[in-house]
Amino acid sequence: MKKALLLLSITFLLFSCTERPPEARVLQGAAFGTTYSIQYFSEAEFDAQKGVDSVLALVNKSVNTYIPESDISKINQGDTTVVVDEIFKEVYAISETVYLSSEGYFDPTVGILRNAYGFGDTNPVTVLDSIVLDSLRTFVGFRKVKLLENGTIKKKYPEIYFDFNAVAKGYGIDKIGDYLEAQGVSDYIIELGGELLAKGKNLTKEQFWTAGIEAIDSELENRTYLATVRLENGALASSGNYRKFRINPRTGQKYVHTINPLTGLAEESNVTSATVLAPTCGLADAYATAFMAMGLERSKKVLAATNGIEAFLTYHTSSVKNGEEVGRFITNGFNKQLVLPKLPADGE
Repeated sequence: MKKALLLLSITFLLFSCTERPPEARVLQGAAFGTTYSIQYFSEAEFDAQKGVDSVLALVNKSVNTYIPESDISKINQGDTTVVVDEIFKEVYAISETVYLSSEGYFDPTVGILRNAYGFGDTNPVTVLDSIVLDSLRTFVGFRKVKLLENGTIKKKYPEIYFDFNAVAKGYGIDKIGDYLEAQGVSDYIIELGGELLAKGKNLTKEQFWTAGIEAIDSELENRTYLATVRLENGALASSGNYRKFRINPRTGQKYVHTINPLTGLAEESNVTSATVLAPTCGLADAYATAFMAMGLERSKKVLAATNGIEAFLTYHTSSVKNGEEVGRFITNGFNKQLVLPKLPADGE
C-alpha cells in the first residue's frame, strides 16, 4: 500500500512539473482601415470572432465617417432626424471631456478642416489661404453643436462636420474589451492600429502585458523602440506626425495630420510624439491627439490637472548653442510602468 501511494505521489509530481503553461487564443483581422490582433485566455468556448465582428459593425454603423450610411455620415450630410445610439452618445461624451480639459485643442468638429487638408473622406481644397481658412473655421467649434434629449443633434451651421476618428478607434477597442469580459475573459490584450487595451496578465509568462514605445525615427520595415511599458489593466495610445503628413501637389507645402482647431492650421507643435496611458483606450486616443496640437507646456498643465492620465512626450528643443534637439517629458505615473529602460521622470 505504501509503495502504491509513493508511485501515485511521484506520478503527480511528474505531471505537475511537466504541465504546460496556458496558451493564449489569438484573433486577427482588419478594422477601421488598419489591422487588429487580440490575445485572450479562456477555458470557455464561444464564437469570439463573430462577437468581435458584431462589435466592430455597430461602431462602424454609428461613428465611421467613411461609411455613407452611418449615423455620423447622415448627420454630416445634414439629416436632422437621426436619433443617435448609445455608441454615438458615449463617443460624444468622451470628446466633450477632452475638449473641455484641453481648452478646445481637441475638437471633434474639426472635420471640415481635415477634409480641406486631405486627411478626411472628401477631396482636399486646392487653395488653402488665410481667407479660405477663416471661412472654414466658422464651421468649427464643439460649442456650436448640441446633443438634445431626444437623441438628435443640433448644429449651429449645417456645414459643421463631425470627425470622431481620434476617439472611435480607441472606443472600438474598449467595446471589444467589454465584449470579452462579458464572456468571462479577464486576461487579454487588444491591439488595433498600434493602440492597446490590456487586462489581467499574460498567463503564459505569468506577468503583466507589455508594449513598446516606438521611436520617432523608426522605419516601417525595421521598427525601433525608445522603451517598454507595462500595462496594468489599462490602455495605451500614441500619436505622431513623423509619418502622417501630406504634400500639396500644387504648392509643395507639407501638411501634418494634427490640426489646431483654434487656428485652423495643420501645423506642428513642438511635441513630436505623444504616448498616453489611460483607464480606457478612447481617452488615451483622444488625449494623445490633444497633446500633439497643444504643445509641451500646455500638455504639462493638463497632465498635472487630470487624474488617471499619464504620458510620455517627445519634443523639439532649440537653442543658439546646440541647434535643434529632441527632448522627452515623462510623468511620474508613466515612469513607474516603464520596464526598460528606466528613465528619469519629469513631473506629475
